[in-house]
Amino acid sequence: MDTHSSIIIYNVTVYSENQTLKNGYIKLTNKKITEIGEIHQYVRQPKDHVIELSPSYKVIPGAIDVHIHGVNNADAMDGTAEALKTMARTLPKEGTTSFLATTMTQSNEAVEKALRNAGTYIEEQTDADAEVVGIHLEGPFISPKRAGAQPPTHIQDPNVTLFQEWQKAAGGHIKLVTLAPEQPNGLALTSYLKETNVVASIGHSDSTYDQVGEAIEAGASHITHLYNGMRGLHHREPGLLGAAYLRDELFVELITDGIHCRPEMVKLAYDQITSERMILITDSLRAKWLKNGTYDLGGQPVHVNDTTATLADGTLAGSILKMNDAIKNTMSFTNCSLEDIVKMTAENPAKQLNLFDTKGSIKIGKDADIVVLNENLDVEMTFCRGTLSFKKED
Repeated sequence: MDTHSSIIIYNVTVYSENQTLKNGYIKLTNKKITEIGEIHQYVRQPKDHVIELSPSYKVIPGAIDVHIHGVNNADAMDGTAEALKTMARTLPKEGTTSFLATTMTQSNEAVEKALRNAGTYIEEQTDADAEVVGIHLEGPFISPKRAGAQPPTHIQDPNVTLFQEWQKAAGGHIKLVTLAPEQPNGLALTSYLKETNVVASIGHSDSTYDQVGEAIEAGASHITHLYNGMRGLHHREPGLLGAAYLRDELFVELITDGIHCRPEMVKLAYDQITSERMILITDSLRAKWLKNGTYDLGGQPVHVNDTTATLADGTLAGSILKMNDAIKNTMSFTNCSLEDIVKMTAENPAKQLNLFDTKGSIKIGKDADIVVLNENLDVEMTFCRGTLSFKKED
């Protein structure tokens, strides 16, 4: 297609930043959203490439997955450009247009290799795929009591100096860190992250409710995969879960596969936290989009069946959840609207990562990261910065 031409997605329902247009159109030019309106307002230009659909098709902003380890036999910890390229090429199939390459607790050498690789990839990536907008450092600064599938042998206390070395290795691209602030030096690292505009997320943590309050004072603003890897709710100790429900300062991640937490608990969380603070994530592994079998996670064998990924002892080990299924599940479990989904998959993560000036909503001037859903909420097309990155086969 002529690089100077525009793509028009015509006669669709457009979920724009401030309103929903039932008989709308959206124009993409030079990687940006350049027009949004009702179809009677559209004036065709000679080089316009028009994709005409019907109002049962819905156009929403692309999802931003802030917590994803891998997909399609690739993992951020592989430490190769090929692995990140595979992730970036595969994710548009499920409606994800941006993501944080997420590491896990491993040796310092393995973590540094992954960070160096991701930092280099971020600076050299192309526009045709989902964009790596940063790195999520999950561990090793977590609680041994709440390790989950993170290998306990590599867990260590929070360490500002080591983080500084890793941030340098990553070219400054670490945007979010999961840590246990109750561990020695946890509050010091939390404060440092806040000072350097990195999101401090409480996760794999045994924090009490009061310790979460201290962490918020120090700068924590995020909770990693609600319910999993944390102290639960008790009527005399609300714990990290209680803080997630009650503290408005916190954005809260949730894996809505119906396995990491039952559908009823998704609804309970949604009713309490609402779409104002919730962020849908996949926390997916390399096994996503692959057949059932045994795969690797941080040197540990992970057994995957149709819905679930577990370690040998039965511990849940990430997910094989696709973002598009997270959307469908969340709507089913909570009865939320697609407008709420847009907040939880695009707007909230963009705001949390300080990207809302360019991503996270459909607005003129923003990046043309958009997804076309059909009447069944399946992904029909995904555009990454104005390039058609995925089209469903008929």
